[in-house]
Order: sequence, then structure tokens, then C-alpha cells
Amino acid sequence: MQKMIAYCGIVCSECPGFIATQKDSDEERKKVAEQWSKMFSAQIKPEDVNCDGCLTTDGRLIGYCRVCEIRKCAREKVMENCAHCPEYSCEKLSDWLEKVPDAKATLEEVRKSL
Repeated sequence: MQKMIAYCGIVCSECPGFIATQKDSDEERKKVAEQWSKMFSAQIKPEDVNCDGCLTTDGRLIGYCRVCEIRKCAREKVMENCAHCPEYSCEKLSDWLEKVPDAKATLEEVRKSL
């Protein structure tokens, strides 16, 4: 499978929710739902774990991704991901990247190759 990098730098193709969806595995969805419920102190059901990745235009998305302001902005600007944006790193993205250093490292790596 080709590596899919979300607008914000998360690697969708390595996300357990994405992997469970692509495998169409109810057993994996259940494991992910249990893990994320604990991690995020939320009620996540196995049927909520369905995602075709942030870059999908008409596929399934995990909850927050449907309303994500970073995703919305990048789609409006028609960016492959935020690393390609001339305004990199805007305040909205910077706040996110402080919380998710792996996403920052991914976007920085993409920027090096531009």
C-alpha cells in the first residue's frame, strides 16, 4: 500500500482505524474502538471505526476529520498536504503540530523534498 499522508501530517496509511477499514475487519475495528475509547476518554464503537483516509473526497472519515479546520483549509487551497502551503506553518497547524510531533516530522520531511 502506498503511504497516504493527511493534510496535517498524520500518516493515514499507518493509522489502525484506516487499516481496519481497508481490511474490512470487524475484529480490528473492535480493538481500535477499545483502544481509542481509553486513549481519548470517549465512547467509540467499532462501527464508528471506518475511514478511507483524510484525502478521500467521497469516502468514509473518522469523526473529527469531517469537521477538521486544517483539512478544510488545505482542501480549499487544493494542497496535497500542508507542507506544500506557502503559509506553512500557520497558527492553526502549529498548534496541532505541537501536540503531534510525528505529524510535524512527516511534514518537515515532505518540505525537504519540495
